Amino acid sequence: MTITPRIRKLLLAIHIASSIGWFGAVASFIALAIAGRTSRDAELVRAAYLAMKVTAVFVIIPFSLIALLSGVAQSLVTPWGLARHYWVLAKLALTVVATFLLLTHLTPVNWLSNAAMKGTLPDYGWMRVQILAYACGGLAMLIAAFTLAIFKPRGLTRSGLRAQRHPETRGELARK
Repeated sequence: MTITPRIRKLLLAIHIASSIGWFGAVASFIALAIAGRTSRDAELVRAAYLAMKVTAVFVIIPFSLIALLSGVAQSLVTPWGLARHYWVLAKLALTVVATFLLLTHLTPVNWLSNAAMKGTLPDYGWMRVQILAYACGGLAMLIAAFTLAIFKPRGLTRSGLRAQRHPETRGELARK
């Protein structure tokens, strides 16, 4: 599929902005999780868990989905392709796993936020640690994906090797 350079740059801008937004929102989430886990001030703890839910639902989830969709769209219309290079597949896998884990691990955030809203925050020490650990793991996955996007390690998949051997089937790569 061929697109104009302007649209390709727009897709790239959307992907970079949403990825950076996702990264920043997860970093903020970690700060809130640390405050909720370590503070002795009950009001600060309540506020942290209420803010974590808002951050997750209205910032992290939208940015993660936009980053995932814009990355897939970009790979389909650029020379990198979706399945030609191992680094693209690895980045896609990291993004899909991070998004999936984010969506499936919102339950503890909801529990703590609901308890904070009612003013009945029990200890939930294990859950507070779990939330922090998942957020740190998610941030590590995002750093790995950023690193892959910047350094683009060599290595073609079978599909990429086929496209290299048969230029007429490689689409965008044949035009570059």
